[in-house]
Amino acid sequence: MTATYDDAALVVQLLRWDSEAGVEEALSVIFSESFEGEKAAPDDPSIRKVLMFGEAVGALVKHNVLDRDLIRDVYWFDGIWSRVKFHALAAREQEGEPSLYENFELLVSPH
Repeated sequence: MTATYDDAALVVQLLRWDSEAGVEEALSVIFSESFEGEKAAPDDPSIRKVLMFGEAVGALVKHNVLDRDLIRDVYWFDGIWSRVKFHALAAREQEGEPSLYENFELLVSPH
């Protein structure tokens, strides 16, 4: 899939949503030196925002609505996932739902 102008328009909308939802602030929390992912509360609002955003973006990519390479040029999903992975995997185990946050994880898996 090659990125199109429609992909670019969707990226702009995602950037707007990111800003409106406070994802940028949540990212600055999870990338702060004091952040300890495995010690953070399971209901930490920054982690929840980042997981929700990554899952939504991943779903768009999974369903070929958004070009994976383009969105990976805008967001560093490998680094983001590494900071919240502990919580995503713990939620999967707790809920007994192996597909939880799989769309987010697909953004960092090699293709």
